[in-house]
Amino acid sequence: MINGNDISLHNVDFGDFIKTLDHCKGDVFLETADGDVLNLKSKLCQIIGIANILKSTEISEAKIRCTNPEDETLLFRFNLYNEVPGEDKKD
Repeated sequence: MINGNDISLHNVDFGDFIKTLDHCKGDVFLETADGDVLNLKSKLCQIIGIANILKSTEISEAKIRCTNPEDETLLFRFNLYNEVPGEDKKD
């Protein structure tokens, strides 16, 4: 279920997104408005999710939900500042 605490991602570099997910401590879910839910901590779900995104080229509405508040911070900083944990800032 999509709610006000979820994170919306925009213009995502999938390589950097996966690196950021690897640093998350809890489960991270991709939830669509259609009710699809993928646990992005699973490599299989990452592959399925990215393949579906690339196949359709667009997801009209999807949110990221984290079970760990620290993960929300990581993904928020990734989304806003393009920060990848363990890497220097990009110019």
